[in-house]
Amino acid sequence: MTNRSLGVRRAALLASSAALLGLLAGCGDDTASAPPSESGTAAPATTATTATPSDPGPGSGVPTDAASASRTPSAPPSPAGGTRCHTSELSASVGRNNPGAGQENFPVVLTNRSSRTCTLHGYPGTAFVDPSGRQLGPDPERSATAPETVKLAPGQSAWAGLSFANPEVSGAGTATPATLLVTPPDEEDPLKVPWKSGEVPVSGNESSVRLIPFSPGTGA
Repeated sequence: MTNRSLGVRRAALLASSAALLGLLAGCGDDTASAPPSESGTAAPATTATTATPSDPGPGSGVPTDAASASRTPSAPPSPAGGTRCHTSELSASVGRNNPGAGQENFPVVLTNRSSRTCTLHGYPGTAFVDPSGRQLGPDPERSATAPETVKLAPGQSAWAGLSFANPEVSGAGTATPATLLVTPPDEEDPLKVPWKSGEVPVSGNESSVRLIPFSPGTGA
């Protein structure tokens, strides 16, 4: 083979190799520019967390704020006549003795000195005490009279009856109290009323002090 023939053949081979390389390069570009399909891919998570749920309508089974508020129980109404009277809202006094049939009968009066209406129901707690605060005689006995609820507007009063047998008639042992402690119904703190009506029975027969429940007024 002549030198001319060899040169022609080399040129043909070089041209063929260049064409093949170009074809391979073109195939690589096509592969990179055609990514797999993304159809069906879920939306990013941030899209769901920032979405605002729609307000459920009537009958949806999910209560709205307004529906929840409408089901919240309101405060119960105040009972007729208001709440009970507290010790701090009252003043106490002992009315005039109304004796009869060997009995000494005193009205124990509570007066509403507050600016609101309040109620008393039942009996006062009472105790005769000496100057040192020691109780004289047994605890009082309550009558079987059914109590009523007494409504006291500001300035109004209610009275409960306190009675005992006259010691000169009954022969009971006696003492002279310094103070009558009066505790309003359902309260713990007493009011102190100076006792100015002499001796009371504290021992022996007929030494009991008896109470009747509150009624409207002063018992005068």
